[in-house]
Amino acid sequence: MLGMLFNEKECKELDYVLRKELDEMLLDLGDSRLDREIRYAIANRYKTVFRMYARFAPAKELSKYARNARLSQFK
Repeated sequence: MLGMLFNEKECKELDYVLRKELDEMLLDLGDSRLDREIRYAIANRYKTVFRMYARFAPAKELSKYARNARLSQFK
């Protein structure tokens, strides 16, 4: 396990970067033109970034990015 210390400005920047990354991945996951394997890889990355964001995000903000497990299945 690694630990990092951030000042307030750095925390806000990390929050912004993670939110934008989650937004981009959600758009990509909704794109039916992408292959199933690519969407699967994006979904795995989404889980990792979401867990990072969940460590410091308020519950209200976190709920915006929570994915429904049933909707995240690939057909």
